[in-house]
Amino acid sequence: MKKSLLALALLSVISISNAADYKAGDIVVRGGITNVNPDSSKSEIMLGGTDSTMSLSVDDNSQLGLNFVYFYDQNWAIEVLAASPFTHDVTIHDPNAVLNVDGAKLAEVTHLPPTVSAIYYFQTSTSFKPYVGLGLNYTVFFDEGFEQAPKSLGLSNLELDSSLGLAAQIGADFQLNDQWHINASVRYIDIDSEATFDVGGSSIGKADINVDPTVVSILIGYKF
Repeated sequence: MKKSLLALALLSVISISNAADYKAGDIVVRGGITNVNPDSSKSEIMLGGTDSTMSLSVDDNSQLGLNFVYFYDQNWAIEVLAASPFTHDVTIHDPNAVLNVDGAKLAEVTHLPPTVSAIYYFQTSTSFKPYVGLGLNYTVFFDEGFEQAPKSLGLSNLELDSSLGLAAQIGADFQLNDQWHINASVRYIDIDSEATFDVGGSSIGKADINVDPTVVSILIGYKF
């Protein structure tokens, strides 16, 4: 029994080490968990063009990540990153007690960050397939809304502009067999947005938000 298990394990290792390289026309579909972790720096809030001494920060969020790849040859491919909508809590920092809301949850914002990248796979002749990528991201914000407490202070009409920016990534596939693999990637996306809002009915609130997240994905992939 032990010899049979050992033989099976050896055959698995051999089949993985000899896993076929990608080739022109291959299509890969992946699904799993994607985490968007925004830049930890704070964004200053301006009121009527003047620094209010208040600032904003945005927390991270994980969602279902989807990934589609088309190979032009064994090295070059086009990748489309998609996901279910990400929702982030926005925290207000008010160290000088302008509104007495330091550390309070100010709002929630939801966004979709579709990204198209050209990726280059390095040939290793093993089951480990590392790659690098560079692409373009377009992020759309929607369902922006203040919490009830900020609304009672006269804050309303929160809006965030869409963002267009570059995306860079490193990643790797670990092939389980000729069809299935595990994928892991880390990417940086340039996401900058201007947030505007009303204070007491006047359109005087503004903050330049540099989301600039680190995006980490762990996915299961299948090659067609």
